[in-house]
Amino acid sequence: MRHLLFTATALAGLLAFAQGAHAQSQVCADLAAKWESTKAELQTPQISALLFSAADKGCPKVAETLLAAGALIEAKDRLGNEPLGHAAREGQVGMIALLLSHGAQIDYQNIAGSSALFVAIERKHPEAALFLIEHGANPNLAGRSGATPLAAAAFTGLDAVASALIAHGADVKTADKTGKTPMVYAAGNASAGMIDALLAAGVDANARYQNDLTALMWAAGHTDGVPDAAGLAAVTTLLAHGARIEDADNRGRTALMIAAERGHAGIAALLLAKGANAAAKDKEGKSALDLAADAATKAALGAG
Repeated sequence: MRHLLFTATALAGLLAFAQGAHAQSQVCADLAAKWESTKAELQTPQISALLFSAADKGCPKVAETLLAAGALIEAKDRLGNEPLGHAAREGQVGMIALLLSHGAQIDYQNIAGSSALFVAIERKHPEAALFLIEHGANPNLAGRSGATPLAAAAFTGLDAVASALIAHGADVKTADKTGKTPMVYAAGNASAGMIDALLAAGVDANARYQNDLTALMWAAGHTDGVPDAAGLAAVTTLLAHGARIEDADNRGRTALMIAAERGHAGIAALLLAKGANAAAKDKEGKSALDLAADAATKAALGAG
């Protein structure tokens, strides 16, 4: 029965892939037909507009034809994106390769300041991002809001991309315009693998960020939607690298207090087991128990 189920699942996957490939082929065929039916009337701006469509849809053969007919590799849309940026935004690796081979500027930035690499990471296209990194994209070229590609990878949870960026010389400590570094994003998203990579690259486990928060505090109060196991793994990783458990932020709140206020009962229990002081109070005189968000967290803190 399990074999039959696996076979059915595999066949369904192959069918979906085939349908997707057919749909993609049809999209490119339609674009090629549009070119053939209108090319006698088109000038360079219109031909370049079709190149943007080819980049979006992943049609390198059509793009080759358009480039030969005069489409501009450096054409720009209203937001300052070039065709390479469009291909990166849609994760079209084949198109990225073609455009680079025709001289596209790999580090060109649009009006918002985002390069093709930054856009690929922001839109969660790891294959496209890795291809751009391997082909020389600047790993430290900041994009929107002054965030580096590494910060964007930490925010989007692309561990393999982050590792590649670090290997290619990405600065692990640069903060964006909001004051957040890659570690802040990694800890806030409770990404243990990313945290470990950043620590291995030289980030201080006890560095202070805005409002005197540490990575441990960010991990203890991680963003909503993070699985409990991921939160525990992030906190465990930081503690294993020497994160100080009793450090307090500018409100006088420790990682334990932050975990309690956020309702992260498992993390609160872990911090207590590692020696956190449950009796400590913040600048308003509140303890972790006073701040506990729910009954489960209060129970983890030892409330009867």
